[in-house]
Amino acid sequence: MSEETNQTFNSDFILVGIFSDSPTHIFLFSLVLGIFTVAFMGNTVMVLLICLDNQLHTPMYFLLSQLSLMDLMLICTTVPKMVFNYLSGRKSISLAGCGAQIFLYVSLLGAECFLLASMAYDRYVAICHPLRYSILMNQKICGLMAAFSWILGSLDGIIEAAVALSFSYCGAREIPHFFCDVPALLTLSCTNTLLFERMIFICCIIMLLFPVAVIIASYVHVIVAVIHMGSGEGPRKAFGTCSSHLMVVGMYYGAAMFIYMRPSSDRTPTQDKFVSVFYTILTPMLNPLIYSLRNKDVARAFMKVLGRGKSGEQIA
Repeated sequence: MSEETNQTFNSDFILVGIFSDSPTHIFLFSLVLGIFTVAFMGNTVMVLLICLDNQLHTPMYFLLSQLSLMDLMLICTTVPKMVFNYLSGRKSISLAGCGAQIFLYVSLLGAECFLLASMAYDRYVAICHPLRYSILMNQKICGLMAAFSWILGSLDGIIEAAVALSFSYCGAREIPHFFCDVPALLTLSCTNTLLFERMIFICCIIMLLFPVAVIIASYVHVIVAVIHMGSGEGPRKAFGTCSSHLMVVGMYYGAAMFIYMRPSSDRTPTQDKFVSVFYTILTPMLNPLIYSLRNKDVARAFMKVLGRGKSGEQIA
């Protein structure tokens, strides 16, 4: 390996980012910072509510707490670094920092794919096989589903981070993104990455299309079952819960497929950056809002916690 290649490989990368110093971009930066704050607080509250309220200790809410935890980690993987770079004027990220970002966001995105499929299966069992729900979705099975989601996502993250950082990178080392996204990083490589890009595409088929197939199959059965229930409170509640989940699935998978399953020739840095904002920042904010605003149990738990706080203040 030449001295120039060694120097390039060991040097920091530059994150170009998405904001400049123009008034419009300052406003957009403030908006993203606000979204991050809402997402951070919303997902933290969801995790705490589900942990603290005994009535939410069910498979559905346990899986929802895992989704909120993943979203919380996802926004903390990309946004704080982006904010620090913008406010400090420093755009560099070390090789280790870049590898950590790749591992974390790939792991979390992969884990969410399998977790959303597990949540769909949970709704399928609850609505189509209610009498066997306690057997088919007991605590052990629910825990295994969540554990396998984390493990499979982490394996994907380890592989992609290790392979991506094994390449040599040349030129200005300017990543046209606000974080170390693998497709954006590969554009800087001095070596042929075609085989790795094909591997990523195959991983996307496994990580995206397989869970989507499980989700579609589950909800086809759910919709048929709800139609056969007729009218009433039960079908309305079932449809409300499932529609919330489908909204999250549509936003998440739509954006992920747009980013990772398009040919590299059809990609532009601007498109990739703004779609990435959607699924790494906006979706984690919307998830707790969708589930809390459309879910009476979560709203009840939240009011219960607020009531305890007010009672404690009055006693004090």
